[in-house]
Amino acid sequence: MSDGNRLNALRAAMAKEDLKAMLVTHLPDVRWLCGFTGSNAALAVTAKKAVMFTDGRYTTQAKQEVRGAQVAIAKKSAVKEACALLEQEAKHAGYDAAQTTVAALDEMRAAVSGKARRKLFVAVKKPLLAELRMLKDAGELRLMEKAAALGDQVFSAVLSHIESGVAETEIAATLEFFARSLGAEGMSFDTIVASGERSALPHGKASARRTPRNGFVTLDFGVILNGYCSDMTRTVCVGRLSSKERAAYEAVLEAQQAGIAAVKPGATCAEVDEAARSVLRKAGLAKFFTHSTGHGVGLEIHEAPRLAAGQTQELKAGMVVTVEPGIYIAGKFGIRIEDMVAVTPRGNRVLTSSTKALIEL
Repeated sequence: MSDGNRLNALRAAMAKEDLKAMLVTHLPDVRWLCGFTGSNAALAVTAKKAVMFTDGRYTTQAKQEVRGAQVAIAKKSAVKEACALLEQEAKHAGYDAAQTTVAALDEMRAAVSGKARRKLFVAVKKPLLAELRMLKDAGELRLMEKAAALGDQVFSAVLSHIESGVAETEIAATLEFFARSLGAEGMSFDTIVASGERSALPHGKASARRTPRNGFVTLDFGVILNGYCSDMTRTVCVGRLSSKERAAYEAVLEAQQAGIAAVKPGATCAEVDEAARSVLRKAGLAKFFTHSTGHGVGLEIHEAPRLAAGQTQELKAGMVVTVEPGIYIAGKFGIRIEDMVAVTPRGNRVLTSSTKALIEL
């Protein structure tokens, strides 16, 4: 989908909400709509006009990147000048309350006249751009495939550097070195390396602790490539495992495979969550599964939809989600296995291809 088509898709969504104008300030939304990758932007959108305001640092970059919108270099504040334009163009302008702080709203209102201040800005009833961005087009899917493939390369490269007695931070540093060396623009989030008892921490960021003589090492990481995020988790082991630990690993793997199998058009997010959770329930491990089964991925590492109990959102072709069940037994060990999965017209396609058979190092 071209940038112009994306803007038209937003306009169509605005029309359904009876909105004549909208202010977009969330940078991933701005990038998705017009291609701008800078750190300061405000995009004013009406039925016939789209103007992206930024500052003088980005004069050349904005002209090179922006498609489908006019570029305006603000003399003072990009947001304030965008608001002043919207005051001229419309009686009401929508904004996404989920992406707008109280301070930002105050700044928006201060940028317009007293009369407009009271009625110009209207919070949209639903996150229009989050809903549009859920469905990846063919170009986005190709970029996400490349990001996922790079993540697989990084995982393969770091394996030979994992052994008993190595600090988690050293493993994380090696992993991130390989990511950059192989072309990543950055990491999608702070790399998680959690070993031994610390593997029972779902978000156990790498610490100075050294990997145990025997036990699990969980690696949860993602790379950014062409602006799009990857996300994967693999749990490997060093030394020997107990029979209980091996059985737990197989249960998590079975749950993950069941979750992936449930990903298809028309399935609800809650149904995917239950498919994975029910396997762990049968194994007597469900009480140790303490988070949702997955989330959307794209220009941001966490996007809609959310795979969790009670989520009625139906999956549609073009969505990309993670499937990542795990168990966390405090003081003992934890296991998580995660893949990125694209919803296809007839089912799904797993984008991350690294083996999920237990790797013993």
